[in-house]
Amino acid sequence: MTGLSTLCYIEQNGQYLMLHRTVKKHDVNKDKWIGVGGHFEADESPEECLLREVWEETGYTLTSYRYRGIVTFVSGNGVTEYMSLFTADGFTGEPVACDEGQLEWVDIEQVWNLNIWEGDKIFFRLMDEDYPFFSLKLVYDGSDKLVSAVLDGKPMELFDILNSDGTKSGIVRERGVAHREGSLHGTVHTWVVREREGGNFDVLLQKRSACKDSNPGCYDISSAGHVGAGDTFLESAVREIGEELGIAADPEELQYIGSHKGQFEAVFYDRLFRDNEWSAVYLYMKPVEIEGLHLQASEVEEVIWMDYRECLRKVQDHSLPNCIYEDEFRMVGEVLGIKCD
Repeated sequence: MTGLSTLCYIEQNGQYLMLHRTVKKHDVNKDKWIGVGGHFEADESPEECLLREVWEETGYTLTSYRYRGIVTFVSGNGVTEYMSLFTADGFTGEPVACDEGQLEWVDIEQVWNLNIWEGDKIFFRLMDEDYPFFSLKLVYDGSDKLVSAVLDGKPMELFDILNSDGTKSGIVRERGVAHREGSLHGTVHTWVVREREGGNFDVLLQKRSACKDSNPGCYDISSAGHVGAGDTFLESAVREIGEELGIAADPEELQYIGSHKGQFEAVFYDRLFRDNEWSAVYLYMKPVEIEGLHLQASEVEEVIWMDYRECLRKVQDHSLPNCIYEDEFRMVGEVLGIKCD
């Protein structure tokens, strides 16, 4: 079944007017909180449908609204909706009871805590960031699990959200939303190491690209990346070291040395970024020559070798711009048998 509809989030005093869909038994949105809107009638434009549906459901006549994008909603149960998404910040009239459910003004930040579709958080994020007009496709598995998100024709990164013990919670979340909410997710950290004479070791550090969404221009782990929804840690580590550095590693060449749980929050590009990651940590000790690497420009600006002890000192005294977790770096040293103060 395919349909055309509008969906509108009316804003007033830092709140959205939300509709708790509780009335219809066979409603794809049953028990969810969404905006107001509905299906097109014959020959209606998106704006005509918007104005009519908002008036019918709320009693309000919109006086100021903005067309934000097209959302292709695929339920997984044979329902596909092409929703014209609007926001509105001006209206007149008196509120009326809605026959679709209960209307309630909710603080915009609290909307994220309601029972909403996981994909709705993506367009809330886009609207909050004042993203230009967009086309967003959201595909579900027949229930609440998001299985695909495509923005303007390009697939978005999805993560399995983890429980505190590292097991999968069953929730799949888009990358930007996960970092907005500080959701625990999987990452892989691979340290490329070489042994020198005398039992000393160098570590390969990458300098993060200036366009990275967090810690741009900082020195970091040799290779690191997220674990995509449905992927394993090891296959993700092999993929990342290949993409970022051009190293074609076999899985057995990556030595798993343990897990690390890291968390921080900071502001980048005027937006709060919350990182909360469960990392599988690996060592790669095959010979590597910097001149033979193929760096992924969008991720890595340069790579350098640095003595392990020197790097540890620089991490501790902050003389090297970096985003390395000291406790994880010490774990690497312990595995290598390096004694440090």
